[in-house]
Amino acid sequence: MGQIAGTLTTRDVGLQMNDKATFDPHAGFEGKRKRREMIAKEDDLISARIPPEKRDYCAHFLLDYQVCRYKNMPMIYKCAHEKHNYLNCEQQDYVLRMKEFERERRLRLRDNRIVGAAA
Repeated sequence: MGQIAGTLTTRDVGLQMNDKATFDPHAGFEGKRKRREMIAKEDDLISARIPPEKRDYCAHFLLDYQVCRYKNMPMIYKCAHEKHNYLNCEQQDYVLRMKEFERERRLRLRDNRIVGAAA
């Protein structure tokens, strides 16, 4: 069972935090949406000792940041640009995931309304 997330209305449609999308990802959009892909390779992440919970779509920025930290060890402030890129990517990823969660919730509510009206 997934973790409970959101408000009471979110739980009313049976949506949990780790649920997979149940609707067509292109529905409601003009043309095709670009599919997200991992840029960092799994072997690179393992050799850099990146923990599994950090291996997301922003892992390539984290690799750049870790390399910079290694090269400039006593003067980590020189890696501010790499750190900013990583944190910005994490924030953008969070916003995108929340938008997808809200889209799924609204589509489920729409389906419930359609089924209720037909019954």
